Amino acid sequence: MPDFNRRSFLRFSGLAALPFLGNASTAFSRETLSAESTLDVIKFFGDGEMFEPAEYLAELQKLNAHAAIQKDRYGSGGAVEALEKKMAEITGKEKAIYMPSGTMANQLAISVLSGNHTKVFVQDTSHVYRDEADAAQSVFQKRLYPLAKEETYFTAATLQTAIEQLPEQEVFGSGIGTVSIENPVRRTDGRMIPIGEIKKISEYCRSKGIKLHLDGARIYMASAWSGISIQEFSSCFDTVYISLYKYLGASGGAVLCGDKDTISKMPHLVKIHGGSMYGNWTNAAMALGRLEGLEDRLLKAKAKGEELFARLNKRNDIRINPLDGGTNIYQLELTGGTDARIFQQKLNTEFSIRMPFAPGKTKSLITINETILYKDLAFILNAFSQSLTAGKG
Repeated sequence: MPDFNRRSFLRFSGLAALPFLGNASTAFSRETLSAESTLDVIKFFGDGEMFEPAEYLAELQKLNAHAAIQKDRYGSGGAVEALEKKMAEITGKEKAIYMPSGTMANQLAISVLSGNHTKVFVQDTSHVYRDEADAAQSVFQKRLYPLAKEETYFTAATLQTAIEQLPEQEVFGSGIGTVSIENPVRRTDGRMIPIGEIKKISEYCRSKGIKLHLDGARIYMASAWSGISIQEFSSCFDTVYISLYKYLGASGGAVLCGDKDTISKMPHLVKIHGGSMYGNWTNAAMALGRLEGLEDRLLKAKAKGEELFARLNKRNDIRINPLDGGTNIYQLELTGGTDARIFQQKLNTEFSIRMPFAPGKTKSLITINETILYKDLAFILNAFSQSLTAGKG
């Protein structure tokens, strides 16, 4: 199981006591990042930039100055409609809808795709199974059937076997509604499912008339680290959910994409489940603005991070390695008696580089995101060198 997850980064790393403040202005250009960017805090945790309130307002002001932000009304029109159209285009789906949370997007998609059938196959480690408060069972009367205990994914063969064995295991058949897949998987430190296996699962499900849902909250990370496009991933599924706050800077929100018939059922369901809010434009506008150039920025961040780690690995006091099947999360280990607390504090106070470490530990999971683009490679290498030296006392 993971040593750290997103909720423990702040709690265990000492970061909770540190203000996430950049220089006076923290507005982020809609163009590709440049050397003139005023955001300068590199964060080796999380999937993207995370704004403080004042920074968030400054970014919205910049976006508004570039092109006036149009408000929505209960999710209709304005920035929300523009974002929905953009996401439908990116995923190759017919239609998209904004929702207030990923949990709602996942649950409503699974419910609608399943119809009156009750069984839903999921990964044991998935957000749908582990982190959505049993909503599928308690609200939507769906029975989650977890596969691949403690693993990132199940195979098409495992799924087929489980389905074929159902008649022998249960007296009353209630029908298979949906197969839901999370990719990449947060609970296994961002590891992803090989596209070949996804396609096998998709082919099998379609041959059996079983619908497929993708919890693609972090699908941009899977795309950047695998080289597979968002649209190719999405083509294997009937519905796709993408988060707006993991790496798009929004304070919340989700977009669910699918065919017109499925998505047309969602506005009513969002309303009756309490998700219909008068104004959603603050999240939609932020996500829409930062979508521009995102794929290019992530590829640059990946390349820069890997070059940084390759150079650091030439030293004898630090090792940074990718995870098997991983995306943007890497294993860092300090060796040679380096004091992790001193190393961490110097990086933070002198170089504005935030690094997660649990007290008394010399290993940590660190994350590449686009904040690594805020400083040139020479600066970051020097920061690590000085901080590692300081950690030796």
